[in-house]
Amino acid sequence: MALQNRSASLGTEPISKLLIKQSVPASIGILVMSLNILVDTIFVGNWIGSIAIAAINVVLPVSFFIAALGMSIGIGGSSIISRALGANNRERALKTFGNQITLTLLVTISMAALGLYFVDELIPAFGGKGDIFEPAKVYYQIVLYGVPILGLSMMGNNVLRAEGKPKIAMIAMIIPSVGNLLLDYILIYIFDMGMAGAAWASTASYVCSFLFILWFFLSDQSELRISFSHFGLNKVILKEISALGFVTLARQAVVSITYLLMNNILFNIGGEASVTMYGIIGRMLMFALFPVLGVTQGFLPIAGYNYGAYKFPRVRESINKAIKYAGLLALVIFILIMVFPEAIVSVFTTDQVILAETPSAMRWVFLAIPIIAIQLIGSAYFQAIGKATPALLLTLTRQGFFFIPLILILPNFFGELGVWISFPIADVLSTIVTGYFLNKEIRKTLIE
Repeated sequence: MALQNRSASLGTEPISKLLIKQSVPASIGILVMSLNILVDTIFVGNWIGSIAIAAINVVLPVSFFIAALGMSIGIGGSSIISRALGANNRERALKTFGNQITLTLLVTISMAALGLYFVDELIPAFGGKGDIFEPAKVYYQIVLYGVPILGLSMMGNNVLRAEGKPKIAMIAMIIPSVGNLLLDYILIYIFDMGMAGAAWASTASYVCSFLFILWFFLSDQSELRISFSHFGLNKVILKEISALGFVTLARQAVVSITYLLMNNILFNIGGEASVTMYGIIGRMLMFALFPVLGVTQGFLPIAGYNYGAYKFPRVRESINKAIKYAGLLALVIFILIMVFPEAIVSVFTTDQVILAETPSAMRWVFLAIPIIAIQLIGSAYFQAIGKATPALLLTLTRQGFFFIPLILILPNFFGELGVWISFPIADVLSTIVTGYFLNKEIRKTLIE
């Protein structure tokens, strides 16, 4: 019984305390992973050469897609687990976790096998041509060997949060980041293994993360102690995992399409300089918003658990406080961006054209950031309580329904400015839509 009650704190502790306990580790984990990408690029570029950066960029969409699959299965199943634990239905939680593991292995092993079989066709298709082909192939093949482990790590990390173990989840995110940088130094710099060293560093770092997650779930610290019977696929659970997980997968797909469109539109308008500006602004969006995204990650298990336990006043309180905390953090980010854009841009480049034009563009892009918390928390709420359709539609609202049409239309009238003003317009419109449906849901469902 003690094991069964370990997640019960999600339904009893003060919401403010829970949000901090859940969000701070998530924010730290996101920050460390973001910094890892930046530093890893610097190491590879300096120790192997610029061609290595291009080769890794060719392979990244593949590994990101596999990671997104694992994350989708993790988030979809974790919503079920949080609600099941809240409803004291431990068997459903265990069955869901077992199905997540089976599904992740089936999907990732299939993807890895197909990826290795069509390696010579896929690498050129992703841009690995000419001198880039051989180093990209070396990196690609080694990374694909570890793809099932990467998928299991991403899936397991979300289950850790559902079980109310944010600190363990944070450690599981930090391990591959720190491990990758350490192994980069050993395998590339000391042993001079080049692209193979970079690939094995990435793969081995995720193996370390997986082993840590596996240790936790096999230990007495976890209440999700599954048996072989839980691995058998259940049609009802699979359907719900897929429906809720598709929300995350669709979001990743739209992000990829957005990057593709933005790069092409900006190149046609202003050439390499405009694309570089977007590269800097995109990095800032990724780094600057990590505390807001952390609050969103921390909110998910709290809302899901209390919804499953029919503690609707606590669900309402978690929504209000998550929006409040994320909004305050977003306001701080907004002020820093508005006051210090020139200093921020100077960290990335010394190019005078970029230094002159990027600050203004950055101010436009971050103009509506203070209200973005409503959109993020609103769409996350529907995912947390298992309502896949509204979660999917609201998740796609900002980039899919508003931003993409705006960047296709506004540049025809306003040139490059049309691209930058599309960001705040999409933020405002999507926030209005999400706020409307969230408020309607609260009035309809979250009544005492």
